[in-house]
Amino acid sequence: MDSFLVFYFALGLGTGFVAGLLGVGGGLLMVPALVWAFARQGFAPDYLIHLALATSLAVIVPTALSSLRAHHAHGAVDWLTVRRIAPGILLGTLLGSLVAAKLSDSGLRIFFTLFLFYAATQMLLGFKPPASRQMPKMLGITFAGGVIGLISSWVGIGGGTLSVPFLTWCNIELRRAIGTSSAIGLPIALAGTLGYAVSGMNVANLPEASIGFVYLPALAAIALGSWLTAPFGAAATHRLPVHLVKKLFAGLLYLLAVRMGYGVWTG
Repeated sequence: MDSFLVFYFALGLGTGFVAGLLGVGGGLLMVPALVWAFARQGFAPDYLIHLALATSLAVIVPTALSSLRAHHAHGAVDWLTVRRIAPGILLGTLLGSLVAAKLSDSGLRIFFTLFLFYAATQMLLGFKPPASRQMPKMLGITFAGGVIGLISSWVGIGGGTLSVPFLTWCNIELRRAIGTSSAIGLPIALAGTLGYAVSGMNVANLPEASIGFVYLPALAAIALGSWLTAPFGAAATHRLPVHLVKKLFAGLLYLLAVRMGYGVWTG
């Protein structure tokens, strides 16, 4: 266990720095790494990715709160949009995390692999949809929030990869879109953690030190590591060539996607 705690702490150091530097990507790194580590610890093979997704979302709770406070202090959060989209976000994330317990490990891995390819391509090309429309009415924004929350719950992320393009498409300036996305990430992480904790309560053969699908030792070690390095990542955005780093990170995501896809293919 001690060696794995060291691994989880190191993972937190790395994901915290990346999340601080790029604003996205922590969960996309965490989930494949956790699947690998949980397999090495001998956890139930049918629920490796469930445990990874749940633990990743739980780690995002404190980091999302920290990011939200920072963006709010700079006046970069559109709270009206947050209030309007939050019901759909909460419903979609909670539903997705509850349904996830019924989905197979291989099915969730395939979905995660496809999302990795999408996220890597979006980051490599720097794709941003043109600001071509206004924010939809309540039904439309609730539906959009539900989709963002559902997908986020199945890939273990705070939703920035999806919510920032949606908000910029709806004519919200990029800086405010990023700040607003950080606020949206908190209900995603909270609802996802709750849903996975509840849906895993009656599942047999899960690790003893877990609440449902949330594995507590990994949560504590990763959260501590990411808390330490996220501020350094944020500061490094002013010193490092972020565009180049994004391309390198996109390459890493492609490698992770191929590796996870290969694992699904070979069983």
